[in-house]
Amino acid sequence: MTDERIIALAHELLDSGVEHLTEPQRRAIVHVAAKRHVSQNAALHFDERMSFGGKLADQVAKWGGSWYFVSGFMVFLLGWALLNVWLLTGDARFDPYPFIFLNLILSMIAAIQAPIIMMSQNRQAAKDRLESQLDYEVNLKAELEILSLHDKVDALTKLVEGRLKAPR
Repeated sequence: MTDERIIALAHELLDSGVEHLTEPQRRAIVHVAAKRHVSQNAALHFDERMSFGGKLADQVAKWGGSWYFVSGFMVFLLGWALLNVWLLTGDARFDPYPFIFLNLILSMIAAIQAPIIMMSQNRQAAKDRLESQLDYEVNLKAELEILSLHDKVDALTKLVEGRLKAPR
């Protein structure tokens, strides 16, 4: 398929049925017609526009979801329990069993950490949607290019068949 034919096809598709084409389909057709690439790095789009709060939420989610945090927190909880049950006696115990002060601290940590992790998950979900959209555009352009190659192969096949059938 020649460049003129691709451009004509793009204009034909855009002019005749614009209402049924989605924006990614329109962009893919224009990219095919202009012979431009459509692949993009979604991480760059998000990393460039990420606010301080987004970066902080990602770091909190990364740290809070690690084995270092889990194991360190287990050591902290065991240390707290050992300190208040066996090591300290009488009035020296600052949080005797059933560890009401520890429960308060854990509740406050959970109240702060959970929304921050959810913000990070929401941002990751938006990034995943963008990646999916970009993948769709790349796949659509590849499909259009394959159709174009099929047309070229069909034209070459007809040309070869015509030459083989022609009297010599």
